[in-house]
Amino acid sequence: MSSGRDRIPAADPRWPVLRLFDAYLARHPEEAALVARFREFVLGHPDCLWRTCLVGHVTASAWIVRPNGRQALLTHHRKLGRWLQLGGHVDGEPHVEQAALREAVEESGMAHFELLGQATGLVPLDLDVHAIPARAAEPAHDHWDVRFLLRAAPGQELVVSDESHDLRWFDATALRTVTDEESVLRLARKAERWLA
Repeated sequence: MSSGRDRIPAADPRWPVLRLFDAYLARHPEEAALVARFREFVLGHPDCLWRTCLVGHVTASAWIVRPNGRQALLTHHRKLGRWLQLGGHVDGEPHVEQAALREAVEESGMAHFELLGQATGLVPLDLDVHAIPARAAEPAHDHWDVRFLLRAAPGQELVVSDESHDLRWFDATALRTVTDEESVLRLARKAERWLA
């Protein structure tokens, strides 16, 4: 499959996310169809990094693990009413890993993280597209989520943000008692393989 990056100039703000798709495809060739869908969306929507792209937009999230890697941090999302990884809108940030780090800080109260998956160039942990229901003046749309693996530095306290009901660390067994969402469980499986 040819890279979608050759269809836009390098100065285009979508260029960095398209590079991430290339790196992800190299690590996960079995997900070629999903990567192709992400490329098609990004190439078809010059404003895809902004929430004003009403059909959907790129988002970024973080699967945050404790220093020993054995527990992951989830938030009980106030609007969606489910336990999820931390993340949100990129708000125009072309380097979406920076948006994931920003969201991790804002939603956890912690300030220090190690961004994993950079040994040979940054690779996202996972890609996921999911539907967001209509709410108030906002129509139903899709979130094209680029997900990263972060390790929290030790000794940091959690602070629940206005966007959450709760924050909690979960090991693999406890995780399955609060969610059966495949996209969340897949993050746990991929992180476990990366950290092994």
